[in-house]
Amino acid sequence: MFKLRIYEPDFEEYEDEVFETEEEAQECMDTIVSECRTGAEVLNMSNPGDYPYDEDDDFDIEYDIVEI
Repeated sequence: MFKLRIYEPDFEEYEDEVFETEEEAQECMDTIVSECRTGAEVLNMSNPGDYPYDEDDDFDIEYDIVEI
């Protein structure tokens, strides 16, 4: 069983979902990154001055896949 731990220097969160395999956890993380990218693009379309968007930004989200 695996969980995702997403963190920054002043933030840490465990996703509620428990995954059977490490691959399933990785797929979930890939979806999270994709959703972050889509959200940033939509915010930019609504107000580009306040929400700049760079297509080349790779949205590096620090995370670990933790075995439980």
